[in-house]
Amino acid sequence: MTDELSGRIIRDDSVVPGRITVEDGRIAAVTPDPAAARDPYIAPGFIDLHVHGWGGHDAMGGREALAGMAAALAGHGVTSFLPTAVSAPMDDLRTFANEVRAWMPQAAADATQPLGFNLEGPFLAPERRGAHASGHLRRPVDVPRTDLEALLDGLRITTIAPELDGALELIRWLAQRGVIVSLGHSDATLDQGRAGYEAGARSTTHLFNAMSGLEHRHPGLAAAALADDGVAVELIADDIHVDPILYRIVARTKPATGLLLVSDALPPAGTGDGNARLGELQIDVRNGRATLAGSDVLAGSLIALDSAVRNLVHAGIGLTDAVAAASRNAAHLLGLDDRGRIEVGLRADLVELDDELNVRRTWIAGRAIG
Repeated sequence: MTDELSGRIIRDDSVVPGRITVEDGRIAAVTPDPAAARDPYIAPGFIDLHVHGWGGHDAMGGREALAGMAAALAGHGVTSFLPTAVSAPMDDLRTFANEVRAWMPQAAADATQPLGFNLEGPFLAPERRGAHASGHLRRPVDVPRTDLEALLDGLRITTIAPELDGALELIRWLAQRGVIVSLGHSDATLDQGRAGYEAGARSTTHLFNAMSGLEHRHPGLAAAALADDGVAVELIADDIHVDPILYRIVARTKPATGLLLVSDALPPAGTGDGNARLGELQIDVRNGRATLAGSDVLAGSLIALDSAVRNLVHAGIGLTDAVAAASRNAAHLLGLDDRGRIEVGLRADLVELDDELNVRRTWIAGRAIG
């Protein structure tokens, strides 16, 4: 089947009016066409590496919830994702992993496609746990490798605080097995952060949030992440977790592929104000903020990646860089060469955006949605 789209095509370093020919779910041709200069933008489909739920669906809620979450995310231009678990008992994490694995071959073709899964914990620092139940946190030295073997199949990313006992050994063990370790939920010193990256960690979980920061005499993990050109940093660009003035500083600091937009969205995202749960914790959702009940502790975001791209652009980040942070850079981190850019031969995972960068339509492997 052949189809053709026209618009202002957002490529790696330019926006070019043109036409995209799609055949059998792949991009068959990209042709410049000045007549498309007033058409909508066409961007590569967004890839969310860190998302706990959407539309009332919890990533840890089983196959039906995963399917509902995938359908909801597609409407926001997200074409691929990693369902993400919070810290939980090891048996619950194994159940989560098994549910994702069982669902992946059955995932609907007209919904956001799963790429595996992400475990945000349980190897987090108690003093930087954020919205993770303290009773489920573990020190790496206390968990036998045999308990982790059952989690490896499909595990793409996991978060570890590098200062914990046994953390560096676990980072090396996971990296050798192809798992991307992301440092975060950590009170690490600068040297401890550097040691985590030297051990094999390749990314950083929601930069600035739930971590030691940029204090000028005692820099911590955030400084280690920003100073290391070889590691990526996640950014929750909801204008709540991080002040927008820092978006530009991060974008200037990291190499072209180093900035990863993630939503860190919670199950109640998209459902309005109210009360919800994240694992065992109660969450209050009010006026676009999600906090642990009775506190000001942020529990995650209520946005999808389309909002994050708009917020980056509104803060002064160039459109091509903002889109790459939501697409190409995630594919680069995961080692995927079949998506994340608009190039001949890649999957036709695409999103059509209006002049205000609102999603008009999404294509997943050439199939139009919405």
